[in-house]
Amino acid sequence: MNKSSLISDISNAAIDAGKFLIESAKSFDIEKVETKGENNFVSYVDKESEKILIDKLSKIIPKSGFIAEESGSKEIKNEWVWVIDPLDGTTNFIHGIPLYSVSIGLLKDGELFAGVIYEPNINELFHAIKGEGAFLNGKRIFVTKTSELKDSFWATGFPYSDFDMMDKYINFIKFSIENTHGIRRLGSAAVDLAYTACGRLDGFFEFGLSPWDVAAGALIVKEANGKVADFKKGNDYIYGKEIIACNHALFESFYAEFNRIYFSK
Repeated sequence: MNKSSLISDISNAAIDAGKFLIESAKSFDIEKVETKGENNFVSYVDKESEKILIDKLSKIIPKSGFIAEESGSKEIKNEWVWVIDPLDGTTNFIHGIPLYSVSIGLLKDGELFAGVIYEPNINELFHAIKGEGAFLNGKRIFVTKTSELKDSFWATGFPYSDFDMMDKYINFIKFSIENTHGIRRLGSAAVDLAYTACGRLDGFFEFGLSPWDVAAGALIVKEANGKVADFKKGNDYIYGKEIIACNHALFESFYAEFNRIYFSK
């Protein structure tokens, strides 16, 4: 497989879907939004964007499977499996906030192989292939070198339906506000991970996530020399619904405080 051609083809699919999102935003009708669950929204834009991706990606690798947010496909036994979010940041989109993304991850035999994240509002395309580094609009990117928690800058997200651990999570948010440069809630986990990979953020953490939220971004962070783990320092961050991503220098000090507060009795 020609890796350069593969990334080019995936990127073109993401850009096409992103163009559709931008055009749709111009005349979007919030009254047409559907509710999948508590505070979990979907629109015809999500569905059409996913159709665009599935059509184009299926042609790149015939007989590939899909783990897709809107269609619910879970053909994970295929050698090649796409993990796609056609509109990561739906709530931002339906409220007219111009921060959302198209996220495309590619698994080979269950392992992350390639990832593309496209933020159409500012025309930024992040990509990575395993072992080949991470890039933003063709330029190599790296995570930050920040080593002290007090000097770090983070992003997170808040769960919209799973509130079981909310009190402890809020306690850690309070700690982060008091002991770092600040914390942001951008509304797109894929963008949070992309911004961590290129050094705009020192790190990102969140729970209640799905594979399509993190598959592409996790690989991009790793290929930018970053560290990615679940909340127990393990590797179950694709399917485990939780992720911590940052540089290696920060990880241990961040995790020590996170573990102390989040897992306290």
